[in-house]
Amino acid sequence: MPDRFSTATRLKALGAQAQARVYRATGGRPAVRRNKLTGRAALLALVVCALIVALAYPMRQYVAQRSQIDDQREQAKQEQKQVDQLSEQKARWQDPEYVKAQAREHLHYVMPGETGYTMVDPSASASPSVRHTSDESAARNPWYANLWSGVDYTDTAAGR
Repeated sequence: MPDRFSTATRLKALGAQAQARVYRATGGRPAVRRNKLTGRAALLALVVCALIVALAYPMRQYVAQRSQIDDQREQAKQEQKQVDQLSEQKARWQDPEYVKAQAREHLHYVMPGETGYTMVDPSASASPSVRHTSDESAARNPWYANLWSGVDYTDTAAGR
């Protein structure tokens, strides 16, 4: 017997037979496709979204506060380092020899019996950097005239 039906026709017939068997197996009522999203799944999705929204702000606050705590700890370390340096400096200033050395270096103090010397740069003495005025003429002028003449003198000396 020659094949009267094509493959597509045979598949349609098999599909119809399978549909009829399903129809009979369900008790005569047509098979209803159920929705993929059930009420329980929708409720679960709603609860998950509500939890995410409810926890977003506290988590953001938590992360921000942790960052602030880390910044404060770093600042405390730096401040403690500065306190240590100042304590060390205070201890040095308690030593009389250190005080003498600082007075000699910064204030040019000399001990009794010593002779103090000031080194003058020879190239600096070639240019007149100090204005020689008599104390009498400066005393007769008002203070603002002395100030202005000093500014003028400095301006002309810098322009050379």
